[in-house]
Amino acid sequence: MALNVPGLVVMAVFYLLILGTGIWASMRSKREEKKCTGDGMEITLLAGRNINLLVGIFTLTATWVGGGFILGIAEATYNPTLGAVWALMPVPYVLTFFLGGFFFAKPMRENKYVTMMDPFQQKYGNVLSSALIFPALVADVLWVARTLVSLGGTMSVILDLSYVYSIIISSVVAIIYTLLGGLYSVAYTDVIQLILIFVSLWVCVPFLLTNPHSVDISLTAYNQTFQAPWVGTVELDEAGKWFDDFMLLALGGLAYQAFYQRILSASSYTQAQVTCFASSAFCLVLGIPSVLIGAVAASTDWNSTSYGLPTPYERDQAGSILPIALQFLTPPYISVIGIGAVAAAVMSSMDSALLSSASLFSSNIYKNIIRKQASDREMQWVIRISVVVVGLAGTALTFLDSSVLVFWLVGVDMSYTIMFPQLVCILFFKVSNGYGATVGYMMGIIMRVLSGEPLIGLPPAIKFPGCRLDDEGKLTQFFPFRTAIMIISLVSILLFSWLASIIFNKGLLSERWDVFKIKRKQTSTARPADDKRTNSDSDEASVAKQLLDTTSC
Repeated sequence: MALNVPGLVVMAVFYLLILGTGIWASMRSKREEKKCTGDGMEITLLAGRNINLLVGIFTLTATWVGGGFILGIAEATYNPTLGAVWALMPVPYVLTFFLGGFFFAKPMRENKYVTMMDPFQQKYGNVLSSALIFPALVADVLWVARTLVSLGGTMSVILDLSYVYSIIISSVVAIIYTLLGGLYSVAYTDVIQLILIFVSLWVCVPFLLTNPHSVDISLTAYNQTFQAPWVGTVELDEAGKWFDDFMLLALGGLAYQAFYQRILSASSYTQAQVTCFASSAFCLVLGIPSVLIGAVAASTDWNSTSYGLPTPYERDQAGSILPIALQFLTPPYISVIGIGAVAAAVMSSMDSALLSSASLFSSNIYKNIIRKQASDREMQWVIRISVVVVGLAGTALTFLDSSVLVFWLVGVDMSYTIMFPQLVCILFFKVSNGYGATVGYMMGIIMRVLSGEPLIGLPPAIKFPGCRLDDEGKLTQFFPFRTAIMIISLVSILLFSWLASIIFNKGLLSERWDVFKIKRKQTSTARPADDKRTNSDSDEASVAKQLLDTTSC
């Protein structure tokens, strides 16, 4: 197969369009910064808390509808061992956005936090909050990796462009426009990207459904044809694993900084809620084309195509089934349109992950711990360097594994089992303190590692009920073990926080052993409202001041 020159030209135009939008948005960001009162870091990270409603909906949707979303759904639908019932992403995301809008947005906005780690830093101090930031940063790096993997595989199939070149070019473009204008650039490029995703995917679907090599997908939905029915099944002994995956995707997304970045950038709590609810509907609609593409691929006689036999699944290319279907089942100009959708999806998620991790490092580590007196100009450079470092780290990981689902699930896994219970406790349970958070954190990490992970070849040391070999011969936990770990971690946080509170408040241990100063903090909360604003030491005062700074435009 020769290099697809027309396709390369189309992709070059697309990248220039995105880059141009990013440059325009960065200029808008500078104009807004001059009109606003407040620090420049908040302009960069939260767009001055004044993002337009429509832009907010587009950028939140585009953040979740990434390359992993599009390719992962198609992969699961096509995979004969899974099927559409295992292509869970769109439905759990509806729950994510509704829970976020109803419960999580309000406490985050009322306290005018800059990142989701601010409440941890304010209550637990710098040392523990720094440890808690680590899994959030790792999840963002894995997010970058999975989005680039999806694009690299697509370009190499359709354009016959080197996997390495595809990833590097896309990474550089996303890093550049994220550097230029922060959330303004990310949000406004997301508008164009989401429109392109929607139009491109739905343009490709009719050509795939009517191609001469595939059987009517309604006939293959529940009948064995070229492979197992594409709808798939959830057997009774697999129900625990299905439920675990569903909850992982639904609740794991609530522990991502990128979600709160959009919520905190809205001008009001009502706007934040509307943004969440509208985005949930968009996610459902944008998941349908990928299901259809996976269904068509499962209904195709590959021996009658130029792809030939063995099938993509037998060649271990199920992860690239979307670009393979576009390449061999549609006209060349349609396949190029399809790759535009994947490229747009990748860019829309990658820039969000880059800015998310830069927010956590610059605000919670550099500004609050390393250099509390850092100027706005210095912070701008810290944000830029953070974006580049995370981008390079995520790009490097793409050369270790080519499965979109691996990076997707491992990244969300960390957010669900480790960060989600911590976030619930800090926002909704006043009894939580540093002691409980430390025990819950260690409990979550240790139990998750000991439970194993077949996707990365880690055997389980703890075998939950139903642990057995799967269809591919890998020892797999079919019990909803990740949900169990999350609940155990949450209960541990609350139980040990309560015990620590009793021990120090009853004088069972001397106050000098109270490293998290929980007795002092509980005493201060009992004072009148005016005294609540006075912290016991200057470090906490400076952190609180930084967290509660507001920006008005």
